[in-house]
Amino acid sequence: MWKPLAIALMAACGNALFVYGQRAASPSANPFLFTLGATASGVMLLFVATLAWQSSGNAAYLADNALNVAFGGIGFFVTYLGFFLLFSRYGASQYALYATLSILTTSIGVGVVVFREQLNLYQAVAMILAIASIALWTYGRSLGAGT
Repeated sequence: MWKPLAIALMAACGNALFVYGQRAASPSANPFLFTLGATASGVMLLFVATLAWQSSGNAAYLADNALNVAFGGIGFFVTYLGFFLLFSRYGASQYALYATLSILTTSIGVGVVVFREQLNLYQAVAMILAIASIALWTYGRSLGAGT
């Protein structure tokens, strides 16, 4: 249990760095400049990591998985566009809403519905609480700041 938690924390910290960078960057007339630059930086780091993790059959893997790679690319674009719209218009604190919705769309939509992964009782209750947290967050935001 601790290893997945540590890896998830690592990914969450990376995500926090991305959100910080986007929120701290000065506004631009072109909303895609920050994300393009951040993505290019990430691609360079991924390129180095890919070379360091060299394995045989890389080209065959990409050819066999081209459609899924394209789905992933579309997912990145939609995510980055959503981040820009959410954070530039409503602030970084709205990440809580995104994260909770991501729990539902990814864990339930992709994990349970598409790939038929099983949830135990505690995980099912956690999903119900995630839905409740969205309702509470939305209600709290409707009351205004500091309420």
